[in-house]
Amino acid sequence: MDQTRRLVDTITKGIQEKKGTNIVIADLTKLDGVICKYFVICQGNSPTQVEAITGSIEEFARLNDGEKPVKVVGLENAQWVAMDYVDVIVHIFLPDIREYYNLENLWQDAPLTRIPDQD
Repeated sequence: MDQTRRLVDTITKGIQEKKGTNIVIADLTKLDGVICKYFVICQGNSPTQVEAITGSIEEFARLNDGEKPVKVVGLENAQWVAMDYVDVIVHIFLPDIREYYNLENLWQDAPLTRIPDQD
């Protein structure tokens, strides 16, 4: 497994640690002109949970893969947080904001992997 794919798996575990739901991984590796290799999209039910998921991802990536995000934006209101890991961009939404922007359909040619929610 390559380093980028391993980071995607670590990010997924960080999301699941804080009960993030509706995780979708968009594989952009075979598309031209994209800004990264993977999008990881998920949601939390409140701004507090969105913040907790963000912190969990940062901790998991740092401890397991030695990675830190280049930039994190959106924490001031925690409705949509974007985390830039260069080859992987993570989007953590509140449900209504996620539905409005519908990022999954932005990359219609990308294979999408849906991760089942944990109980």
